[in-house]
Amino acid sequence: MQNNGADLTSNNDETDDLINEINVNNEEGEQKIENIEELKNQLEEEKEKAISQEKKIQYLLADFENLKKRTESDVQNKVNSITDDLILKFLSIYDDFIRARDALSKQDVNVDGLDAILKNMNSFLYGYGIRPIEALGEVFDPRLHEAISIKDDPSLDDNTVTAELRKGYILKDRVIRHSLVEISKKHKEMMN
Repeated sequence: MQNNGADLTSNNDETDDLINEINVNNEEGEQKIENIEELKNQLEEEKEKAISQEKKIQYLLADFENLKKRTESDVQNKVNSITDDLILKFLSIYDDFIRARDALSKQDVNVDGLDAILKNMNSFLYGYGIRPIEALGEVFDPRLHEAISIKDDPSLDDNTVTAELRKGYILKDRVIRHSLVEISKKHKEMMN
């Protein structure tokens, strides 16, 4: 029977060892659960930080795209301004050549040389997309014309261009010089 006592003591020791091991495992398990919960919380915090950073990056990209568009627009506007200024100066010289040709032709002077120069100038203008604005006989359009005088003419509709005092021009889709025009108004008598 002493064997039974030794077996019992041995079983008790094994049971105690198992209980201790279970307790240690439970403590380790509880510690692991706490660690997992802490890691989950850290992961959620990092996800929120990542979302916040992603939003900041999106805003920065949007700001960059807006700045890029604005810069491109500013550059294009500057180029257009310089181009328009250069063409307006050229048109002033072109107008002088036309006036010279008209004055000389009225004096019966040979203007073939001026006509050749004007033909080259016209080719230059058309080559760069510069087109004259048709005004004579058209209805006044403030986007294209600048009215500087009014003529009473009952035979024409109101705001018909009756004379073009200076030719206007369009460069591609922009008016670079308005046509200076005279427009008609019907004379209306006051009835008593």
